[in-house]
Amino acid sequence: MKMIDLRSDTVTKPTEAMRQAMLNAEVGDDVYGEDPTVNRLQEQAAEMAGKEAGLFVPTGTQSNLLAILSHCQRGEEFIAGQQAHCYRYEGGGAAVFGGVQPQPIDFEVDGRLDLHKVAEMIKPDDSHFAITRLLCLENTQSGKVLPLDYQAEAAVFAREKGLKLHLDGARVFNAAVKQKVPISEITRHYDSVSFCLSKGLGTPVGSVLVGSYELIERAHRWRKMAGGGMRQAGILAAAGIYALKHHVVRLAEDHQNAKALAEGLSTIDGLDVELDTVETNMVFVTSDLETQPQLIETLKERGVLVGGYGQLRLVTHHDIDAEDVPVVVEAFKIALGTLPS
Repeated sequence: MKMIDLRSDTVTKPTEAMRQAMLNAEVGDDVYGEDPTVNRLQEQAAEMAGKEAGLFVPTGTQSNLLAILSHCQRGEEFIAGQQAHCYRYEGGGAAVFGGVQPQPIDFEVDGRLDLHKVAEMIKPDDSHFAITRLLCLENTQSGKVLPLDYQAEAAVFAREKGLKLHLDGARVFNAAVKQKVPISEITRHYDSVSFCLSKGLGTPVGSVLVGSYELIERAHRWRKMAGGGMRQAGILAAAGIYALKHHVVRLAEDHQNAKALAEGLSTIDGLDVELDTVETNMVFVTSDLETQPQLIETLKERGVLVGGYGQLRLVTHHDIDAEDVPVVVEAFKIALGTLPS
């Protein structure tokens, strides 16, 4: 039985063509800056994003960490969403490594941070307070795409307030494909951008941080201190190069599959599906909390893996075909029919 794994787009397996690119990768010692494939990936990523330089790192968590530490010093702070990955799901790394304080505020329903609320959180020039140095946005945020005009407005706001602007763009290519623009149309507004290769783009591991030469130089030093230096990493970087060439446009298929999945699940009694928020590759489903663990287990027995924290999150990716969508919908119908009423 095929397992249809909707827990995340991080579960993808590299394609045979990607594996072949990895097998044939020219490598060197990247700690010495001598891995030609890593260097090519960093240059390619920076060029696509319209930035001066890039840095290949093992994870998106480390990429965000390096950005925060490169923008902020000890006793300073960054502002981010209450549910933002760089605040909530990265182990407090900025505080632990750099003495940098987070200042979370609630996201708006559409994934934006209200800039008026952000302004209220910027600390006055007073020794009682941490120095507000950085604003972090997230795109996509729970699958929702930030409007282009909002990001332009946020960039102007940050400059006026003397803040740097970082984008946790783990799935920024999903946003670009949804809005039918080159990624540079989004990234041009930011001082630094982190994006993952190992989510929708389907590589086995890795993220890239892009920004100015000066920022990436600082981030490179932090990467060393955080243990992120890798040796013959071109084997992994080759997968990233392949993904940037072959796996971006196809993200639209994931978006179509997510929409179809949401529409199918919305017809089932006992499920509440947020149809209006399905913009890219994520579907959020609310079910009865008391029976949810049994629902998840029953779905697993029928070959469907789902996850979430109270609210189920179903994520489509390149290992999910259009033919899998009705299978998942039917599995939910059967599983819900077995639950106690």
